[in-house]
Amino acid sequence: MVSSLGRAVIEYLSWLKGVLLLFLGVLYWIIFGSFKGKPVGRRSIFAQMVFVGLRSAVLVFFVDFFTGMVLAMQTAYQLQKMGAVIYVASLVAISLCRELSPVLTGLVVAGRAGSAIAAELGTMKVTEQIEALDTMSIDPVRFLCAPRFLALLVMMPCLVVLGNLAGILGGFIVGTGSLNINPDLYMQTTFKHLELKDIYIGLVKAVVFGIIIALISCFEGLNTKGGAEGVGRGTTRSVVISFIFIILADCIITAIFYFSKS
Repeated sequence: MVSSLGRAVIEYLSWLKGVLLLFLGVLYWIIFGSFKGKPVGRRSIFAQMVFVGLRSAVLVFFVDFFTGMVLAMQTAYQLQKMGAVIYVASLVAISLCRELSPVLTGLVVAGRAGSAIAAELGTMKVTEQIEALDTMSIDPVRFLCAPRFLALLVMMPCLVVLGNLAGILGGFIVGTGSLNINPDLYMQTTFKHLELKDIYIGLVKAVVFGIIIALISCFEGLNTKGGAEGVGRGTTRSVVISFIFIILADCIITAIFYFSKS
């Protein structure tokens, strides 16, 4: 049992070391690629931004929209007993911007785009296309990982903002339609209690989640072994590990801002 535990710890540390080295490699090509005459391809970045961002927008919108509606209905049930149903507006907005929208968006993107990245790179690995890039003196980290990293870094905050708006819209529909709150009063209450800090906490989480999804998906894809079965296994690992690290990072970031006085 002790040997199995020790082996698991060693494997985890080795995995973590590989992810950190990939992160450093991506940063190196982003920062110094232009100076070496090998910048990260703009077309590749744009194509990945379309794939990660635009093609995930509809799914993110509806997930956060219905979450806002459910949140409004659930909180209204309790607030009505205290005669404070108007505070549904601020509760929905703050909950979405600080917590629900970043986490739900991160999970959606990890499940949709992260799994696709891992599967694509894993297929390239088992079909020896990665080795072909090395043969042509093309660094796989610069050519494959850096564009996906930058795309997720840029598009995750955009998707979170979209999710915020969608969730607030969902809560607005429930508040004005089912709870008979005046629309103007609903919006005034929403933005009266919603602070700038609530918004940028969500955006900080979005950036961190984007980094997590990009690194884990690319690492699992580049280290795929075992043919088609290995591709499926690596894709599953990338989604599961991304989910775990997103929740862990969310907990840490929330604790940091919770205990900060600013």
